[in-house]
Amino acid sequence: MITVFFFFPVVAALFMSFTDFDIYGLSDIGFVRFIGLSNYADLLNDPLFWTALKNTFYFVLVGGPLSIAVSLGAALLINSRLVRFKSFFRLMYFVPVVATLVSVAVVWRYIYHPRFGLLNFALDKIGIEPIDWLGDPVWAMPAIILLAVWKNFGFNMIIFIAGLQNIPEELYEAARIDGANAVSQFKSITLPMLAPTMLFVGIITMIGYFQLFAEPYVMTQGGPVNSTLSIVLYMYQEGFRWWNMGYSASLAFVLFLIIFIGTLIQLRVQKRGYEG
Repeated sequence: MITVFFFFPVVAALFMSFTDFDIYGLSDIGFVRFIGLSNYADLLNDPLFWTALKNTFYFVLVGGPLSIAVSLGAALLINSRLVRFKSFFRLMYFVPVVATLVSVAVVWRYIYHPRFGLLNFALDKIGIEPIDWLGDPVWAMPAIILLAVWKNFGFNMIIFIAGLQNIPEELYEAARIDGANAVSQFKSITLPMLAPTMLFVGIITMIGYFQLFAEPYVMTQGGPVNSTLSIVLYMYQEGFRWWNMGYSASLAFVLFLIIFIGTLIQLRVQKRGYEG
């Protein structure tokens, strides 16, 4: 079953990336021609590909660490002894993860509204001019990042809470006896003990953020002026709007290669951390 539903589609898509498969190929396979590496060569000369690649890296390199930091902060807060009703806060922070993106997008589009949005209303109260969050190329991607962090941080928070609860309390008691403050305990105990959890969260966050699609598709359609166009959204447009299925498949495998290299880098960095 794995071969049928996973390996066969992957191999078929890889073969498709070496062809000019388009809408005519759906009706008659005879229209499909093998063109070798032409699709991959065309990528290198495609300005939209480089724009989408730049936007995707911007989203990953800014949104990924921010999401992990917010997740870790929320996990530390909920796991502390100072917070009561921990189950309630875990539930509330996890609700955005299971909420449908369409309903979330409706709410956040209102929050980002240039005239009536709650965010601009708050900025106006402190003397800052309203911002066209989704209509300004400078602010559109930060707005998408803020939405994505809010939507997704609860999942990693649960993983971090599990990791924190596996750290022996005796380590913190010994550190307190030695006079270590909260910051020293966090740097010397919490972070080293959370290293495996951090690696896992870092990898799954990177993979998920590289596959940015739903947020810009629902909120901006890749605009304004392609400032929120991602690799996956561009892949969708080429494959299902313009029916350049072979070209779209080549985009998919370039993205796979990028994610694979990123995963290897994280594993290597973590390994050096253990050796150090």
